[in-house]
Amino acid sequence: MSAPHTQSKLVAQGPLGTEEARWIRAVKTTYTDPLGVERTWESAERTTRPAGVELDGVGIVAILSRDSGSELLLQKQYRPPINKVVIEVPAGLIDVGETPEQCAVRELLEETGYVGVAEQTSPVMFNDPGMCNTNLHMVHVKVDMSLPENKNPKPQLEENEFIECFTVPLTSLFGEMKKLEKEGYAIDARIGTLAEGIELAKKWKL
Repeated sequence: MSAPHTQSKLVAQGPLGTEEARWIRAVKTTYTDPLGVERTWESAERTTRPAGVELDGVGIVAILSRDSGSELLLQKQYRPPINKVVIEVPAGLIDVGETPEQCAVRELLEETGYVGVAEQTSPVMFNDPGMCNTNLHMVHVKVDMSLPENKNPKPQLEENEFIECFTVPLTSLFGEMKKLEKEGYAIDARIGTLAEGIELAKKWKL
């Protein structure tokens, strides 16, 4: 039997009216360039960011240490905008009053069932600043596989979430992403960038 996300099917696409939009809005920005010429820019922004908070959410770099080596915890999830199943890291939007680290630990538990401890947080990063203002921290979370609760993790997914978790050895991440792309999956830029970084570290012996 195929995983639930592979059964998703695109039904229709079309313009989104302002009155229909629940989570995003289109923005027209007017600015002046270095020569003083006034220009405009079209972009999108989330409407889910909590008031007074400058962050949308987090991405989670969850490393599972096993006897066979370190593995990165990844997900397969259908994304309607590109009509493909995407290979992603666990991620989620920040709640009011949460720190990025608290958000990462909570989202990891909800999406994967694993209990982890936040160890390191990246600078704020912008996903696609030419298109939207969405931003996030990447939070490194350690998952202790010796803990009883991590022996048989049980995700706490919402009724509209269909996520399949799997792991990939860190040492072969780049090759695995190339393989998954050939199989028809889309690769999220956060994972692609991480894989590129590992390859650069190998090449330049960093």
